Amino acid sequence: MTTGVSEFPARLRSMQGEEMFQAEEVAAMMRLHELGWGAKRLSKEFGCARNTVRRYLRAGGAAPFNKPTRKTAFDGLDDWLRERFFRHGGNADVVRQELASEHGIVIGLRSVELRVQRWRRELKAQKRATVRFETPPGHQLQIDFGEARVWIGDERIRVHIFVATLGYSRRMHIRPSLRERQIDWFEGMEGTFLRFGGVPTEVLFDNARALVEHHDAATREVRFNGRLHAFARYWGFKPRACAPYRARTKGKDERGVGYVKHNAIAGRRFPSWGAFVAHLDQWNREIADQRVHGTTGELPIVRFADEAGVLRPLGGRAPFGQLRDLIRKVRPDCAIDLDTNSYSVPWRLVGETVQVVVLAGRVIVRHAGEVVADHPVCEGRRQQVTDRAHLTGLVGAGPIRELSSQPLQTPALLRPLAEYEAVVGGGW
Repeated sequence: MTTGVSEFPARLRSMQGEEMFQAEEVAAMMRLHELGWGAKRLSKEFGCARNTVRRYLRAGGAAPFNKPTRKTAFDGLDDWLRERFFRHGGNADVVRQELASEHGIVIGLRSVELRVQRWRRELKAQKRATVRFETPPGHQLQIDFGEARVWIGDERIRVHIFVATLGYSRRMHIRPSLRERQIDWFEGMEGTFLRFGGVPTEVLFDNARALVEHHDAATREVRFNGRLHAFARYWGFKPRACAPYRARTKGKDERGVGYVKHNAIAGRRFPSWGAFVAHLDQWNREIADQRVHGTTGELPIVRFADEAGVLRPLGGRAPFGQLRDLIRKVRPDCAIDLDTNSYSVPWRLVGETVQVVVLAGRVIVRHAGEVVADHPVCEGRRQQVTDRAHLTGLVGAGPIRELSSQPLQTPALLRPLAEYEAVVGGGW
């Protein structure tokens, strides 16, 4: 008489009696070993003999093992399940809800829990195995968004909190907003640069959809959003995304987000949005900047003195949002349209396609890599801005009504053409 033993137990055993782990478990074991975990600690963590651990370490990973498989509702979704499991901190019920809403798969919570069980040990180990990574002054800025429910007047609203933390000094910049759009990320970074008076070498962030189009977990290949590329070139920093499932590499800022939520916001009410913003600014200056940091043992504002001098100067740059890069076709009247107004270009370009860059109060028109027109932005509507030189040689050119007879002064914010080229992608 035989007992009812399962044909395929959860943890398989080899013919020698040694435990055979799933590939994901072995991969987690190898990563922890790279972080400095020894065989004794790993054997305790994974509940196996030290020799089993040593065997996997010598082999450099899991050995192939074939076993019968059957189709399930999760087939082809393991990468998606893993990403959502780690994103939601192991909350299988949230994963179940997103399975239904995004993939139309309605399934019980227990089934989801069994499917993601293989990653729980790795998630637990990641939360405990944090490697401290220190950066030199001015090298790195870590940024992130957090959410909080805040009482504004008589209404409790959801607020998105942008927090930026300098890697060396731990000095922070905070910006609340009602949304988490790409423009909110950009304005948060620009506010940080202005607050600190310079730009770091690199900016580290999570794989936010507004910034990262694709990040391969295996190859680490990253494809940033095209507008983020332009923003980074404009301000002169290198964008860097955390490895998927390893957002704790950005731990300084994640702890900063929690610090803001629990110390600056929790338990408080604000009569207006303006009062809320003012409170965060005051708290940042008087509390966050002046506290003795638990890791560095110094005040962030004091430690910042070593960092301020190595940040890249702002150079009088206008906000990135003021830059516009457009394509226009020259009309028969030797002008291009922009915001209901018309701006002249040399008459020989009638019918040609030109590039129009709007920045720092100027309208700069380029053709074939050359600047062919440079006008001040017209503040009115349905106006004609004309340079008489653009009509020189044109037969039948009549009197021209000019917007101003005063010579145009180049503003202080106008920079060399090379900088414009760097922003808009270089010459044609």
